[in-house]
Amino acid sequence: MSEPRLPQATEIFVTFAALLRRNGFAIAPEQTTAFLAAIELLGPVSIEDIRRAGTATLAPPPERLATYNLLFDVHFGVAEATAFSESDRQDDVVRLQEEGDGAVGPDLAEEQNESGLAATRVEALVARRLAATTGGHALQRLARQARAKLPKRRGHRRMRARRGSFVDLRRTLRESIRRDGEVLSLRRLKRRPRLRRLLLLIDVSGSMKARTEDNMRLAHVLVQAVPQAEVFTLGTRLTRVTRPLRLKRREQALLAASHLVSDWDGGTRIGEALQAFLAVPRFSTYARGAVVLVISDGLERGDHHVLRDAVWRLSLRAWRLSWLTPLATGPGFKPQTEALQAIAPFVDDIAAGGSDETIVAHVLSLAQRRAA
Repeated sequence: MSEPRLPQATEIFVTFAALLRRNGFAIAPEQTTAFLAAIELLGPVSIEDIRRAGTATLAPPPERLATYNLLFDVHFGVAEATAFSESDRQDDVVRLQEEGDGAVGPDLAEEQNESGLAATRVEALVARRLAATTGGHALQRLARQARAKLPKRRGHRRMRARRGSFVDLRRTLRESIRRDGEVLSLRRLKRRPRLRRLLLLIDVSGSMKARTEDNMRLAHVLVQAVPQAEVFTLGTRLTRVTRPLRLKRREQALLAASHLVSDWDGGTRIGEALQAFLAVPRFSTYARGAVVLVISDGLERGDHHVLRDAVWRLSLRAWRLSWLTPLATGPGFKPQTEALQAIAPFVDDIAAGGSDETIVAHVLSLAQRRAA
């Protein structure tokens, strides 16, 4: 005798519990039943009633409440306005204002970049849906090797080692007790290596349109591999997208990120976006001692001095600063644009960024390079 099927109306609630399990939440079957019972008991009249019923019965940990809310919004199709609170949005999104200095003409309607393939300063706010494909062998290789091959630094915690600068007093004394108080050798400790912080700044302007989706998939892989990775998008605005990219499932992460960013394929104000990044203390801290990767063609239409100053200040904070551009086609690449020539003295690498293979190869080779 087959088990009775649940009513179709309850399917969306049951699948939400399954979604939470796939993202690492410990949800027992009894909690799913309690969730359904709470919804039936409340007779919810708004989506917030369902959210509160889920919070009460599925009991997400306080430190993962933001992830729970994000998954809830993605699953139940809540609009972007409720994905994050207004205060968080104001904190995470730095909107840049046009600073007319006379060097660049006004943003006239006939100058707007309809194709999105050329660099422009005009702000065009558009929505974009990112496809969650597998990403090919390069991203799979990055996911497998990132933890082993990305640059590391010495942490403050210590671990056992055959050689080290610290004496493991506890282990040494314990072994001496077993040998009637005789110390034959000193046991050693060394500082535990940790992955170095990684900051990824992705240009999502129209001139980078062909690479935007691939770069966002690359960012998702890095965020999943590096605990202290941070990702921002640059266009006519600066947007922090780390939080949605922390979702484990790629399609959900990219969907959430696509709702958060509003200047896809728009204009280019790289210098002003970097200045905005450095102006927010919480953001600029992410660059301190970090591996900083900027994926951009560097086709800046604004004041090159602004970009030059921002890159100089960023290089002072970073452990190593790499500028990955699709314009670079090989190791002997020499910058030809004014913007890239202006920033060249301050970056450690101007490398190829036109494909996943070249970017992944550069990222995995960073541990072999010294900080400048």
